[in-house]
Amino acid sequence: MNISKNAYYYWKREGRFKNQKEEVIYLKKRILYHFIKSIEIYGSVRIQAMIKRESLTYSRSYIARLMHEMSLKSVLKRNLVVTTDSNHKQPVFDNILQRDFCSMELGRKWVSDITYVRVGTAWNYLTTIMDLADRKIVGWHVSTDMSTENATKKAWFNARENREIVDGFVFHSDRGVQYAASELVELVNSNPKATQSMSRKGNCWDNTPAESFFKMIKHEWLLDLYFTLQGN
Repeated sequence: MNISKNAYYYWKREGRFKNQKEEVIYLKKRILYHFIKSIEIYGSVRIQAMIKRESLTYSRSYIARLMHEMSLKSVLKRNLVVTTDSNHKQPVFDNILQRDFCSMELGRKWVSDITYVRVGTAWNYLTTIMDLADRKIVGWHVSTDMSTENATKKAWFNARENREIVDGFVFHSDRGVQYAASELVELVNSNPKATQSMSRKGNCWDNTPAESFFKMIKHEWLLDLYFTLQGN
């Protein structure tokens, strides 16, 4: 029919966006979403396929150009950041929480976890403590390493400054060395109201609220922040 692919695709998308600038901003947002969701593995071919499922039809070369503009590069071989080191000789605690994530009283049940966030070209580590009664992050700390001193202890001190605990208090986490280290164990259990609880080995479902919160941060909040900064 003597028409270019780009002209055909533009015709199919006509009326969906007010102008080209709005179209590009939206497309970049979808590209970044699928790139982050793939743990930075997907290249332009797979990103194009994911976007096509959303009825957004663009050539692979155009997707590749936008990814280049956004400095997004597929990394097929990478050293994944491991935040849970359960191969240690420190004592571990039984799973007292037993996935009972409901709490009717503030300061009764707290869950904690550590995740990594990319800041520029380096990794930073976010430790959070959540109260299951209102799902509020009562304590948190960002550090450049995952040591007990700079991660879990500082998050614990922050939480204790913000909220009191009650009798029968349970502090739940995974079996990572940052939670099993004597410095934190003595700190938590020196309070007669407190009992430590730990997930079963390799079972992320035992700490679902903390895991879900980190997923929301990475897939929603950081994504929105990126585009807010881009707009500025």
